Amino acid sequence: MASGDLLGCTREHGQRGAERGISSQALGRSRRLKAPLACTTSRRNHGTTFSVGLPRSTLNRRMTDLRKLGGILPAALLLLGACRAAPDAPPPPPPEVSVIEVKREPVTLRDELPGRVAPLRLAQVRARVAGVVLKRSFAEGSEVNEGQTLFVIDPAPFKAAVDSALAALVKGQANLGLAEARAKRATALVREGLVSREAYDDAMAAQAVAHAEIAQARSALALARLNLGYATVTAPISGRIGGALVTEGALVGQAEATPLAVIQQIDTVYIDIKQPASQLTRLRRAALDGAPEGEAGEHAAILVLDDGVEYREKGELLFSDISVDPGTGEVTLRARFPNPSRLLLPGMFVRVKLAKHVDQAGLTVPQQAVGRDGGGNATVVVVQPDGKTAVRYIQTGGVDRDRYIVTAGLNAGDKVVVEGHQKAAPGAEVRAVPFTPAPATSAVAPGPGASAITPAPTSSAAR
Repeated sequence: MASGDLLGCTREHGQRGAERGISSQALGRSRRLKAPLACTTSRRNHGTTFSVGLPRSTLNRRMTDLRKLGGILPAALLLLGACRAAPDAPPPPPPEVSVIEVKREPVTLRDELPGRVAPLRLAQVRARVAGVVLKRSFAEGSEVNEGQTLFVIDPAPFKAAVDSALAALVKGQANLGLAEARAKRATALVREGLVSREAYDDAMAAQAVAHAEIAQARSALALARLNLGYATVTAPISGRIGGALVTEGALVGQAEATPLAVIQQIDTVYIDIKQPASQLTRLRRAALDGAPEGEAGEHAAILVLDDGVEYREKGELLFSDISVDPGTGEVTLRARFPNPSRLLLPGMFVRVKLAKHVDQAGLTVPQQAVGRDGGGNATVVVVQPDGKTAVRYIQTGGVDRDRYIVTAGLNAGDKVVVEGHQKAAPGAEVRAVPFTPAPATSAVAPGPGASAITPAPTSSAAR
């Protein structure tokens, strides 16, 4: 290329560089490069364009980098666009808790008192005659019926006694016949004056003695037969018999009536209840004022077993003792309970609930709805109208089965959480559903002297 052309090229390049934002300083630096300036002629647009050239290796390397970026950049832009297009995940639904709505309803407040089970009837089976036991005819612990054979005592001596008494009777009957014949002859002869009056009197006395001997022989025979019957020992009452107190081969009834077994009638049982005399007047006043329907008469007492389970049969309060124990200040009450399943056994410790007061507008909650704070105070979790939970402190006045009677802290209409407490943090939003209680017969028995409540007809709701 001629110098004139090179100069023209440089000028043209300068003008183009100015148009493209290339400063004269940059052009100066490019002139100091050892690489020659490249002047490129292009026939596009029907003109000649010039550019400042870099070393060819540098240009090739930069072009390669641009090609790589050209492949990555569209994918990155597509990925960013997809991320911006994805919608946000919906929030989780509020947790579900089971609640009951507190209602006002009649509630029976009860005293819960200790008691012991006693059989309706108890009979000790004893040997009424002396002899050796030959046989036991019952299964220990089984039900026996009145008149059922229990033991057999050797009957041989008693059979002999019967035979002897029978022989004495026959002898007496023979003597009586002879005496009657003599008396008849003496009567006829004394009328004719053929015998003395004394002989007549002797004949009549002999006849009377013969009659007496017959009566005595008959009594002896009856006694012998009775003793023979006693050799077979039978059940005096129907009921459940305990273990045998003697075995086969034992000699019984020698000096006294030896106990052989005990039978107790327990298809119905008594409950002997101990109550402080100071509370007896209140109980009687409540009975006179009128218990709620279904609480009087045969339904006046509710029984709780020693394991806390409430007995399904209702009992009848019969009477109270006529005196107070001076040592304990207590009076004994007696109630009667049906016992068809023989679940109640004599001597068993139980607790009996006796109605003492009826609250016509009581509030109750299930026991499982009540918690305790660090100080032992009773709390419940309620669902507020806005669907959020709150902790409420309550006070209670009694307990029965799985329910508490609430005296303060709740109002009718409050929704109390029964299940799902772990999901119901204070202030958390929840979805309340009605609580469905499972069928149950267990009851939590309060301590001695505590009061208990029984909702009537239905109840829902606690300390």
